[in-house]
Amino acid sequence: NYWLVVLLASWLCSVSSTVSYDSKAITINGQRRILISGSIHYPRSSPEMWPDLIQKAKEGGLDVIQTYVFWNGHEPAPGKYYFEGNYDLVKFIKLVKQAGLYVHLRIGPYVCAEWNFGGFPVWLKYIPGINFRTNNGPFKAQMRRFTKMIVNMMKAERLFESQGGPIILSQIENEYGPVEYEIGEPGKAYTDWAAKMAVRLGTGVPWVMCKQDDAPDPIINTCNGFYCDYFSPNKAYKPKMWTEAWTGWFTEFGGAVPYRPAEDMAFSVARFIQKGGSFINYYMYHGGTNFGRTAGGPFIATSYDYDAPLDEYGLLRQPKWGHLKDLHRAIKLCESALVSGDPTVMQLGVHQEAHVFNYKSGGCAAFLANYDPKSFAKVAFRDMHYNLPPWSISILPDCKNTVYNTARVGAQIARKKMVPVPLRGGFSWQAYNEETASDADSSFTMVGLLEQINTTRDATDYLWYTTDIEIDPSEEFFRNGKSPILTILSAGHALHVFVNGQLSGSSYGSLEFPKLTFSQGVNMRAGINKIALLSIAVGLPNVGPHFETWNAGVLGPVTLNGLNEGRRDLSWQKWSYKIGLKGEALNLHSLSGSSSVEWVEGSLVAQRQPLTWYKTTFNAPAGNAPLALDMRSMGKGQIWINGQSIGRHWPAYKASGNCSVCNYSGTYDENKCRTNCGEASQRWYHVPRSWLNPTGNLLVVIEEWGGDPNAISLVRRETNSVCADIYEWQPTLMNYQMHASGKADKPLRPKVHLECDMGQKISAVKF
Repeated sequence: NYWLVVLLASWLCSVSSTVSYDSKAITINGQRRILISGSIHYPRSSPEMWPDLIQKAKEGGLDVIQTYVFWNGHEPAPGKYYFEGNYDLVKFIKLVKQAGLYVHLRIGPYVCAEWNFGGFPVWLKYIPGINFRTNNGPFKAQMRRFTKMIVNMMKAERLFESQGGPIILSQIENEYGPVEYEIGEPGKAYTDWAAKMAVRLGTGVPWVMCKQDDAPDPIINTCNGFYCDYFSPNKAYKPKMWTEAWTGWFTEFGGAVPYRPAEDMAFSVARFIQKGGSFINYYMYHGGTNFGRTAGGPFIATSYDYDAPLDEYGLLRQPKWGHLKDLHRAIKLCESALVSGDPTVMQLGVHQEAHVFNYKSGGCAAFLANYDPKSFAKVAFRDMHYNLPPWSISILPDCKNTVYNTARVGAQIARKKMVPVPLRGGFSWQAYNEETASDADSSFTMVGLLEQINTTRDATDYLWYTTDIEIDPSEEFFRNGKSPILTILSAGHALHVFVNGQLSGSSYGSLEFPKLTFSQGVNMRAGINKIALLSIAVGLPNVGPHFETWNAGVLGPVTLNGLNEGRRDLSWQKWSYKIGLKGEALNLHSLSGSSSVEWVEGSLVAQRQPLTWYKTTFNAPAGNAPLALDMRSMGKGQIWINGQSIGRHWPAYKASGNCSVCNYSGTYDENKCRTNCGEASQRWYHVPRSWLNPTGNLLVVIEEWGGDPNAISLVRRETNSVCADIYEWQPTLMNYQMHASGKADKPLRPKVHLECDMGQKISAVKF
């Protein structure tokens, strides 16, 4: 009976937890909190990775895990729900709770997130009369239904903090402010409706709207960006919250790989906190992988690494992870002062200032800032002198001792490398040639050109457009050698052109310019010629207004120039359409499907052959190191492991841009610091360990352009070397805490801590 009483009392106590807010901070059980959060999107990693990711986030000093809810993953068809595998939202949230962390659930249901169609299921487009994200009855009905379903699911599992669960915040809509500004009054009416609808669901926790300056009460409007120190909420009684502090940027096919220096990331957070911020979320803390066809954009790469503190494979990105961990510890030392009241601001120089926060019990904490991006500054504060590197902030929990400076990195730097995994005999490939033109039962004929997404319903990336054209033997080009020019205008995103079964050329767009034009000479013969156009989507757009109007595919015109008649318009003749590839219909990526056709092998496997399926089997390598495929020898296509899609590969799309030397100081944007110029935007493709069997793993690749599968290799990601910088006057939390506790009576020497990944050991030290 005693234990029953104790357990019941504990349960009642947890149920009575309350989450609210005031002008300074989110309050939990009446206590103001400085909350450090990080985004980890559950579908972008495997469930087997979740516990380790969450634990590393906790060790990094996080209080909260933030995630979107991905509607198109959970309701792929109307009324057909999926909450299993890496879409097991409830399991993910319960794991966060087990780790002792909170959750910020961004229900949306629009998410953006560089995710296919912004998280919306494509079938929404085909509801009669629908207009997305505006004051539209059919859209609002669907949005209300899904949002209510998610909220009720969380309630049924008792996952809101008001029920004793970990969810302390929810979000409705996402980054709608610019859309509302563009469409005017219908947008404003929609914003008001969304806010009221969300509040009526009675979650017992606050709701936020990100990038929504006019968020109606009691919704908290929040900021996103590389810097948010300038931001103020729309009411004085709301806290200053930063729901997306961008730790880097996404990679696009054809673009260089962005990164953000740890020093600038720390500077932006410290600056936000010193100017009254109390909630900061790193977007992303772990970016992960766009498995399958989930990448949006279009042209978003399969890797969603984002230069996050935890890399795509779940390993610590050092020094960013460690430097931010030290920052969080320094901020927490000042927490009671930071939430007690507004700071006193003191000018220390032309570009230098101090923000001083008072503790209620007496004493103060200070943030000393040097905003000059080029010069060191020596400032006087409270009869002491402090050296401030350029573009940096020092944190003094007692207004005296510096425990942290954003530009002084004490965390170790870990250099990672991809190491080939020895496989007995290597990969032994078999090949199957995809048909380039077919009169299969699944094809149909229409007059004119059809929009791709309306035709495929996004069930596949691929749509065939096929037509015949008759060429008279008397055509002049047969004698003068000047091939006729085939010109094709497409709404995107990539196109392969086959004439009489032979590849005549390819064309593709980019994230900035997804539309494309193919225009080049083609080989024609006298009589009937078959033109087959393979139009390829590379993810659907994820941002902007009027989702229902977006299109892709060959919309024309399609013309043939250089004939005796001059220009022949093919746009309005009969076209045959086939949705998807034959290999997709045969499920060649699966174990059963791959056994249903004859494959060629050995010396008969052709290289550089377009539209070819390749398969092989391999055994899982020993160890726990993360794995990837090195696809640098291939062109473009998709990859499957044991029937599960790793995602799209496109190493042949080389990165353009400026990859000059990057300095941490000065304002950062997504174009400032980049790598891989002139190389593949993405060379390595993550293979989750949990997807592998001990033996007999099936690897299938569809190659569109033509590549050399014999050069594909399995690699493991591991730390090659670790190093660290240290200074005689390096600020250390350890020194400060030992002196404050009375455990040390004289200054301690600065120390460096170096460690390897699990399973590795330090083999040599160089100083």
